[in-house]
Amino acid sequence: MSPVTRTTRDGTTRPARHRAVQPLAVLWLVLVWLAMWGEVTPLLLVGGVVVAVLVCVVFPLPPVDLVSRVRPLLLLALTARFLFEVVRASAQVAGVVVRRRPVRNAVVAVDLQSASDFTMTLVAAMLSLIPGSVVVEARRSTHTLYLHVLDVPDAASAEEFRRTALALEQRLLRALPPRPVEEVTG
Repeated sequence: MSPVTRTTRDGTTRPARHRAVQPLAVLWLVLVWLAMWGEVTPLLLVGGVVVAVLVCVVFPLPPVDLVSRVRPLLLLALTARFLFEVVRASAQVAGVVVRRRPVRNAVVAVDLQSASDFTMTLVAAMLSLIPGSVVVEARRSTHTLYLHVLDVPDAASAEEFRRTALALEQRLLRALPPRPVEEVTG
């Protein structure tokens, strides 16, 4: 995703400054603060807000465009398929360990079709939770994930894993569709 730019009065462009203190980030940080202390008191609540605002000002983040809709049935199907993939991959990893033969691993590049950073993060997290694969690099500029995959003997196996990862991305996009462009800009 390209950085947002603003045009100044003299006609030059520069990166837009993001609002440092984002209410959802402050709320989340306050909840984490209270969970760390294990109790809720007025002093801890005020202290949590102060610390959260300070963290947001010192470490500003660009706003993240989260999903605007959730399709519950498709999300349930995505979860069920993900759990199935975890069990299947666990059995495959156990089979690799029991076989005791040389294993060929590979780093597989998956070019995601979505340009959303949020989608790329979710796909990377889900693929890393499936045994036998782990994300070793994520390139935001090209929306490419590089995954280390266990037991990939040939190019056909690597292509099969790539298709599996892209199918996961498509299921995720159907369950959590991105906001239409006119809603984002308008």
